[in-house]
Amino acid sequence: MTLKETKNLSANRYELTIAISAEELAEGVKKAYNQRKDNIAIPGFRKGKAPYAMVIKMYGEEAFYEDALNILYPEAVDSAIKESGLKVINDKMDTDIESISKEDGVVLKVAVTTYPEIEIGKYKGLKAEKVIAKVEDSEVDAQVNAMADRNARMVSIEDRAAQNGDTVVIDFEGFADGVAFDGGKAEGYSLELGSGSFIPGFEEQIVGKNIGEEFDIDVTFPEEYGAENLAGKPAVFKIKLHEIKFRELPVIDDEFAKDVSEFDTLADLKADIKEKALAQKTKIAEEEAENDLVQQIVDSIKGEIPEAMFESRLEQSVQEFGYRLQMQGLDLDTYLKYSGTSMDDFKATFRPQAESQVKFRLALEKIVELEKIEATEEELEAEFKKMAEAYNMEVEAVKNAVPAEELAKDVAVQKAIDFIKENAVITEVEAKSEKKPAAKKSTAKKTTTAKKTTKKAEEAAE
Repeated sequence: MTLKETKNLSANRYELTIAISAEELAEGVKKAYNQRKDNIAIPGFRKGKAPYAMVIKMYGEEAFYEDALNILYPEAVDSAIKESGLKVINDKMDTDIESISKEDGVVLKVAVTTYPEIEIGKYKGLKAEKVIAKVEDSEVDAQVNAMADRNARMVSIEDRAAQNGDTVVIDFEGFADGVAFDGGKAEGYSLELGSGSFIPGFEEQIVGKNIGEEFDIDVTFPEEYGAENLAGKPAVFKIKLHEIKFRELPVIDDEFAKDVSEFDTLADLKADIKEKALAQKTKIAEEEAENDLVQQIVDSIKGEIPEAMFESRLEQSVQEFGYRLQMQGLDLDTYLKYSGTSMDDFKATFRPQAESQVKFRLALEKIVELEKIEATEEELEAEFKKMAEAYNMEVEAVKNAVPAEELAKDVAVQKAIDFIKENAVITEVEAKSEKKPAAKKSTAKKTTTAKKTTKKAEEAAE
């Protein structure tokens, strides 16, 4: 197999002319024959027992050319790419068979997309701000109150009428024009008053009623109601109230702390909540400062980036989202159906993030090149060990599954991120008051746009 010519078609697009010799083609034909021989029937021979020469004489070598090329193609293209010295993106390659014959072998033309040559601007001495993390007592109290709310218990009430916030147990049956309608009847139904679960006016008319009362509720279905036969129509619901319950919150004290945590006192519980909240806010502040630095570098990139790189990252993002759905017992097609979103529109939500990720990766690889950053053997071993622990595998099994060369690239890229931060000027600032919204820096806005888009999609899945 020989690379005959490398031709530049356009930016990041090359055509490789590859020659496969007659001898190599003949070998490929023999391999194709061996794969298919058990299904070849020749009069006078059992299937798979006819001699190769007789099969070729009857069918001709041409009958095996397609299978032979499928066998020879991967090695031929890989060899040609290595010989060309091009850094090729692993996307769809356009292939044209220029000629094929027993005497001259095969000549292929393969169009490939290459990694772009980019330039980056300043990456040392970048400036960013990091918010000083603080946790107010009110935030801690809010978390404690939420814990109390989760540990509330339902208590039956017998000495007063129903109020908003109560949960009532009722029987009901609905009538329109004096006739009971489908789906309008239930017994022992639990309804939280004020939740807005039922059509407007329904819950409000239960407020003030007592256990054992039977009464009618007059309502009008909304014009946009799902059932056309009821939309905009008046209706009467006959109600019987069986039970009134309300959520009783626990007293927030040391006993409460013992019940809901591993701590013996409320003070210790609050201290733990505050410590964890502070750690989380600190992490977020550091990530936001890092995002600011990232965006400055992304904005400085110059060079034509192939669309194939963005499409590849988009597909990866969609697959990752699909995996998260599967873990929740859903699938992407069902999610798109019920969210009323087309695949193209769904993919578009990931576009800003994909572009930013591709550009930043290219920028980091450029910094790795310029600063001659490399992964040490110790760092690779540590990374293999970390992966083994994460996936509950033996280290050697991970090494067999993950090429050390690819992992070394990832480690070097991470070191480039550390290099950027170590050489940046990061100023700590007080958090801006939420009462007085202030204009954010344009770089920060650009940095967070993609994350917000993806976060919305993730929240919808959850």
